[in-house]
Amino acid sequence: MNMEPALKHVLEYEQNLLGGDGDQTPVAHQVLIQLEPAFIIRSSVPFVLSFNNLTYSVKTRRKLTFPTCFRRKNRLETGEKQSTPSNIKLLLNDISGEAREGEILAVLGASGSGKSTLIDALANRIEKGSLKGSVTLNGEALESRLLKVISAYVMQDDLLYPMLTVEETLMFSAEFRLPRSLSKSKKKARVQALIDQLGLQNAAKTVIGDEGHRGVSGGERRRVSIGIDIIHDPIILFLDEPTSGLDSTSAFMVVQILQRIAQSGSIVIMSVHQPSYRILGLLDRLIFLSHGQTVYSGSPTNLPVFFSKLGHSIPENENWSEFALDMIRDFEGSPCGTKSLVELNKSSQNMKYPRNSNSGKFDLSLEDAISASISRGKLASGDANSTFTVSTFVNPFWIEIFVLAKRSTMNSSRMPELFGVRFGAILFTSLMLATVYWQLDNTPKGVQERLGFLAFLTAATFFTNVDALPIFLQERYIFMRETSHNAYRRCSYVLSHTIVALPSLIILSATFAIITFWAVGLAGGVHGFLFFFITILAGFWVGSSFITLLSGVVPNVMLGNAIVMASFGYFLLFSGFFINRDRIPMYWIWFHYISLLKYPFESVLQNEFDNPSKCFIRGVQMFDNTPLRTVPNDMKVKFLNMMSDTSGLKLTPETCLTTGVDILRVQGVTNLSKWDCLWITLAWGLFFRILFYFCLLLGSKNKRR
Repeated sequence: MNMEPALKHVLEYEQNLLGGDGDQTPVAHQVLIQLEPAFIIRSSVPFVLSFNNLTYSVKTRRKLTFPTCFRRKNRLETGEKQSTPSNIKLLLNDISGEAREGEILAVLGASGSGKSTLIDALANRIEKGSLKGSVTLNGEALESRLLKVISAYVMQDDLLYPMLTVEETLMFSAEFRLPRSLSKSKKKARVQALIDQLGLQNAAKTVIGDEGHRGVSGGERRRVSIGIDIIHDPIILFLDEPTSGLDSTSAFMVVQILQRIAQSGSIVIMSVHQPSYRILGLLDRLIFLSHGQTVYSGSPTNLPVFFSKLGHSIPENENWSEFALDMIRDFEGSPCGTKSLVELNKSSQNMKYPRNSNSGKFDLSLEDAISASISRGKLASGDANSTFTVSTFVNPFWIEIFVLAKRSTMNSSRMPELFGVRFGAILFTSLMLATVYWQLDNTPKGVQERLGFLAFLTAATFFTNVDALPIFLQERYIFMRETSHNAYRRCSYVLSHTIVALPSLIILSATFAIITFWAVGLAGGVHGFLFFFITILAGFWVGSSFITLLSGVVPNVMLGNAIVMASFGYFLLFSGFFINRDRIPMYWIWFHYISLLKYPFESVLQNEFDNPSKCFIRGVQMFDNTPLRTVPNDMKVKFLNMMSDTSGLKLTPETCLTTGVDILRVQGVTNLSKWDCLWITLAWGLFFRILFYFCLLLGSKNKRR
């Protein structure tokens, strides 16, 4: 929609308010337009977020009680009635209210009172089928897509990349949330303006930090967390306990910033556990909750009058919010509970907002109001004449992939110890294998050693990926926060995650192949080496993909490690090295075919032994793995002559008895070629990446049920 009709509609509405006849504009109105047109729009067309009769309940597990028959009889005898089933818990119970542009609405209450649940309900983080009631903006229902565009949600925890600076963190947020129509310089200007607004000038070049790296302070981290979600200057801002864990000065500074954000033309809704007296003076509206019910809703200045009606006057020099929370706790412990508080609040609200009030009528549609808000700089459009559209994502997926890969690479490059540990493990393992299996010969003993080397090599490529398990587990909540407001597509994250992982896998595979192939004396020359390298890379790829999938499924590292260890043991057992395929029981043969070690192991086996002209057992070497290996060589030749006379075959010390193809046949490697095994290995890795995508798609809705 073009901005000019919307602005024309706003100005016509202004003329009606100021008594204009449509042809003439009052002088006072002309002056106000010349001095501050945004003030006219902001003051006359405010946003009002209304919520009515919000009710949300969840099912709880029934407690096993004995004897149930007596409990039912007692209830019938006493006439006791249950308003809800015993396994249903009401988290929100018929809550109504409103939040206005330019104001801060604070939700207070003890732990478990429903503060975070109410914030989630208003922010559309509860599934529609579970939440009853309505949430409207300027009298119109809010669609999920529209709410994601015009709002922001700040979680309680500070979820940030530790090795990025404050400025870099905000700049990446700008890349994700600001439209492509904004140039790079304008995005940087927006970031600098936000740094000034948040008071982070001195920390702009400082990394965020974590337990192992010194970074910004706790208060600065919280302000950065707010900044990354308000980079697009949202109309509605939700915050879940933004002052939690901060000292009083830092908490006051955070709320001061929120007040400035509200005064810039936003609706700010926050939950807070126990605000100080100074913070209370910055809040415009309060909602006190108790067990999911509203016990007070109104201005902080009306708290003394409210409690005086109940016969409880607030003492002088007492923190009003602390007094209110203490009184609510006392009422909760009384026989009647908070019933008197709930009824008094309802009567007070009915007197303020009678049912026949016209306050819910708005002369401008929501779309026109949003367009007018954009015209004065909200939503960081960068162009007052731009068309307001509800787009799911601001960037195409290839730009998202580039920005995600750049951010991940920048963060990990500043922690070289992470890759250094993996590289050191591969370097040590490859050197150890090279020295242990140095220049293997083609004797029967050398064949057994080659088989052992190739089996251990395949297992090592899988096992050395285990340290990648915590990567997504650490990024999971950052990912959920960013995708909840459509910062980028889930497929973009999966692709960028894959792209970032590939260079390290290539380096590790090349290191492994270069050190071991020539030192062990494997067959095939240059072509054999190239295929050997590609197979190792495929092994690293499938192992990394499997670990990545697990990181998207398991809730913590300990459970993930347990699953990896168990899976690794089963894959190795059924890979074909410890027991041939023909010897595996039929009821376990399926595990042989899903073993992630089977295909790379068979691939390198064929790369080593698929030459039918290469001999590994000649003449008297057939006795090497028997008790006759200690017999003198002359005696072994006599045995060969006797066997020749008996069998009718001419057996000499130089007769080839076993070729590489025979070894493959004995190992049961006959069904697939080495290239088939390679493609299957690569396909397994791709399959796990696709499953990882669907795990993110289905498991990161970030909504309560």
